[in-house]
Amino acid sequence: MRLINFVENNKDNAAIRCDDKVFPIKMLNDKYNTEWSLTVQEIINNEEIFDLNKWYKDVIANNCEKINEFLNYKDLTIGPLYRRTKRIWGIGLNYSEHAGDLAEKSPTGIPASFIKNESTICGPNDNIIIPTQSKKVTAEAELGVIIGKKCKNVEEKDWLEYVAGFTTILDQTAEDILRLNPRYLTMVKNFDTFFSFGPELVTPDEIKELNNIKVRTMINGKVHAENFISNMTFSPSFLVSFYSKVFTWNPGDILSTGTPRAVHIQEGDIVGCEIDGFESLSNGVVNKN
Repeated sequence: MRLINFVENNKDNAAIRCDDKVFPIKMLNDKYNTEWSLTVQEIINNEEIFDLNKWYKDVIANNCEKINEFLNYKDLTIGPLYRRTKRIWGIGLNYSEHAGDLAEKSPTGIPASFIKNESTICGPNDNIIIPTQSKKVTAEAELGVIIGKKCKNVEEKDWLEYVAGFTTILDQTAEDILRLNPRYLTMVKNFDTFFSFGPELVTPDEIKELNNIKVRTMINGKVHAENFISNMTFSPSFLVSFYSKVFTWNPGDILSTGTPRAVHIQEGDIVGCEIDGFESLSNGVVNKN
């Protein structure tokens, strides 16, 4: 299942996407006499995503072409999947190539990590704003893991039982400030618009082999860097399990798993995240007025 959030009259609306056909949850509730929550935020927070996906596969998946009531994906304004979350947990230097960008070594044993607040969130096609404090902001394409169930002490073999789905992410950093002192990491990750995610949540059953997927950092339509998930120092399954033994994951928590490489962005650029099998994410770049 592919779940999106489209914005209409300043309201968020959850919908299931089947190619270019979009079925709003409200429309499906009316048609099938169901009572699913109406926003992606609520669907995840209420831990409905797993039952919704099962219902989708039983009722909708093989009948998409027969359903005549739908919206066209290209006609919609797509927002971030949701706007409120208890935790955005980022992983740093998870590919050796990105560690080289910062003249650092990839961590071993324990992953490098940082936390972002929800005010950093923006969505597809929103502008990333370069803050006045920084002369070098970088963008990093990453695979995002969205937690679907409250969980603690998860064994790595069981990790997908707690994953609502995956998404595309652009994570921004004020790199010049970070180079002054690594202890500035929290600050340099938390400017407004420094976390774009969406346009779709892809449930795990849609992905045949996660390790064989490539993540690409794009700049102005060209590939800046790309790498396979399998080449991460710490796999997504390890990260979900490892941190579940540190803190309790909550529904809607987002794990940003690390980038192949960051790219320097400036006003006028279009930066993107492309992941095999996912709708691409892109954002424009502007200077703060």
